[in-house]
Amino acid sequence: MVLALAVGLFIGMVGLVGVVAPHVLETVSRYTLSPVRLSVAAVLRILIGVVLLRSASASRAPLALRTFGAVAITAGIAFLFMPTDVAKRIVDWWVGQGPVLMRLWPAIALVAGIVVVWATIPERRAT
Repeated sequence: MVLALAVGLFIGMVGLVGVVAPHVLETVSRYTLSPVRLSVAAVLRILIGVVLLRSASASRAPLALRTFGAVAITAGIAFLFMPTDVAKRIVDWWVGQGPVLMRLWPAIALVAGIVVVWATIPERRAT
């Protein structure tokens, strides 16, 4: 559960940075636009997914963690086979959506991170 909590904090922080300063997230996204870096990002997504799936049954929200884990693994597998030029077009499309929509995806990540953190923090017991 500690790893899932760390994953939730990571997802939430990435989302927060993207909402507050989307240009920072754009810079990081563009930095990953090489075959090796895309592969590293893919493996990271797959690992995040595995952590969420393995922690789901012990969490407060097993369905949410299983869903987020499956999405992360699916995205990671897609990234493994995604050509760099396709990834660049996705980043260009995202940046071209303007400031409000550019913040929408990170806002979704922020909410997902909050849900994961909430789901993995042990419940307080009345004493």
